[in-house]
Amino acid sequence: MSVPILSARNVTRSYGQGATRFDALKGVSLDVREGESLAVVGKSGSGKSTLMHLLALLDRPTSGDVELSGHSASRLSAGKLNRLRNETFGFVFQQFFLTPNATVLDNVTLPLRIAGIRPAERRRRGMAALEQLELADKAGNRATNLSGGQKQRAAIARALVNEPGVIFADEPTGNLDSATGETVENILLDLNRDRGITLIVVTHDDDLADRLDRRVHIRDGLVAQGAEVAA
Repeated sequence: MSVPILSARNVTRSYGQGATRFDALKGVSLDVREGESLAVVGKSGSGKSTLMHLLALLDRPTSGDVELSGHSASRLSAGKLNRLRNETFGFVFQQFFLTPNATVLDNVTLPLRIAGIRPAERRRRGMAALEQLELADKAGNRATNLSGGQKQRAAIARALVNEPGVIFADEPTGNLDSATGETVENILLDLNRDRGITLIVVTHDDDLADRLDRRVHIRDGLVAQGAEVAA
């Protein structure tokens, strides 16, 4: 059997100390296979977003380990971790996290700028990503002038621009109306199915979770008993 692209090995994550200590995750183990689509579901405060942050190497566990293709992330320096995250992962969030007064193209090419890619190549790859999301005509517009659905498509273009192996999406349709949300869902699922990008979606939306290959239910910082369900 192939090595999982991502693994959580009995990870915990705690915040604060003493009487104020809060255990967001209490020992979660999970394998994510390359090319699959996975829904991480649970109520607000269950620990699902904390788990995503650990898998995405945005945070380190209090104990336990996260592995990328069988290699422990705990052994990586901060610099190497940042480079690996920028090269391997794409991110789509409910809040979009676009710089309002920057152009759409500048927002989309931010990961390339961080990676030190030359301006001409940044523009070429940024425009190619915008073409895929049918936003090329908005490249010179300020992000603040986009509709909600266009902002999320721009965020997906930004997630794609580094040609990631994994896309993490945290409540990607939470700020969108039903029709626009379904369009965004279709884009993400097409990327998974047509291009083999591993898709990890944190959501409380059962309809969205049902469209993915598998779901894991997080409850009170643990994987709920019998909560791994294949679609």
